[in-house]
Amino acid sequence: MKFSDIIGHEEVRHEFDELIKMGKVSHAHIICGEDGIGKSFVARELAAKILGKTEIKEYADLIEWKISSGKKSISVDQVRSIIEEVNKKPYEADKKVIVIHDADYVTIQGQNALLKTIEEPPHGVFILLLCETMGRLLDTIRSRCQLHKMKKLSKEEMITFIKRKYGDLADKEIKAILAFSGGIPGKAEDFMENTSLNLIRNEVIDILLNIKKMNYDNIVKCSQKLTEYKELWQEVIECFTVYIRDSLVYKETGKDDIIINNDKLEDIKKLAMQFSMNKLNRIFDILNFARSNIESNVSIELTYNTMLFKIQEV
Repeated sequence: MKFSDIIGHEEVRHEFDELIKMGKVSHAHIICGEDGIGKSFVARELAAKILGKTEIKEYADLIEWKISSGKKSISVDQVRSIIEEVNKKPYEADKKVIVIHDADYVTIQGQNALLKTIEEPPHGVFILLLCETMGRLLDTIRSRCQLHKMKKLSKEEMITFIKRKYGDLADKEIKAILAFSGGIPGKAEDFMENTSLNLIRNEVIDILLNIKKMNYDNIVKCSQKLTEYKELWQEVIECFTVYIRDSLVYKETGKDDIIINNDKLEDIKKLAMQFSMNKLNRIFDILNFARSNIESNVSIELTYNTMLFKIQEV
């Protein structure tokens, strides 16, 4: 993969280029950004440049660590294996890069074990920690690393990504992908490769448009239908949230061009007519409460039931 194949993230990539040019690349970095935003590509580009390479591919001195299959975190035992690898001499030259994916899922015990290595790695060893959020990283880890936050891609960059990966698509398809992905290439790939996601978008807008007319049985059936996408509950809540956000924006500004779900513009206009500003804000609160409940392991179907009944009542 060529460096030029990476789309976007110019600010972070330029920052790395300047550090390399000046010979001031720190021994430890945190690259933070949402899942699917492109952290791995940027990390591999940086690693290749540190190693003096001209393209992104597998190298003997580029070592990547991920959560083991079937596990939910990186354990202290896995961290000990990482430390053992850090202390091995480079194979090809005098530099080695260690990339730790999902670093925010390293256990507290594991982070404490890794701390000394991050603080004083062997000469020529560079450690890149990739994470979605820094909230789960210890302050002592964060304070010893250079931080780089990755931003979502612009609309133009996303269109370039979509066309490069999927060829020429109809405008309506591109608008739907843009709406769902929200500037994150990985979400665009999910949308194209998982048909359930488009079904969820359509079902959610249908629920919002018709919820005032639904009876008890209708709402229960809708909850059951949404529960079928149990593993995609975050996407379900996000779809509700973005539709309500668009309705608020349209109601306040009347502008079409800043609507995320532009392919559903007529539906957004109907929602904006159906709910007042106050009610739309109350729905936001209901959705945030539902998200919090599911994160706290409350039954998904029960949460959806409660959520939909509360939305109907606003």
